[in-house]
Amino acid sequence: MTIRPVSDLRNKFPEIEEVVLNTGEPVFLTKNGYGSMVVMSLEQYSALTDGLEYRLDEADRAASLSDTRYSGEEVFGRVRKCIYRHNGSPPDSIQQTES
Repeated sequence: MTIRPVSDLRNKFPEIEEVVLNTGEPVFLTKNGYGSMVVMSLEQYSALTDGLEYRLDEADRAASLSDTRYSGEEVFGRVRKCIYRHNGSPPDSIQQTES
């Protein structure tokens, strides 16, 4: 993992670009010692988002065929349940806030 100060983006862009393109790994940039942003190649970005875009398109198609609508609370509640089933029980702080 490569971590660099955000000032390197301006001062040493060719070095950052070389790392990103040659290793296929993102470069994490910090500002005042805290994470600020991530630089990655278009290929990396596409690999992260293409599946999501496809699923969102599927959801749009399904929604157009149904009159059923869910609130944000219902959607995120279902997502949390799926995550908890996959990863185990939620942290105590989350368990206490759910009804």
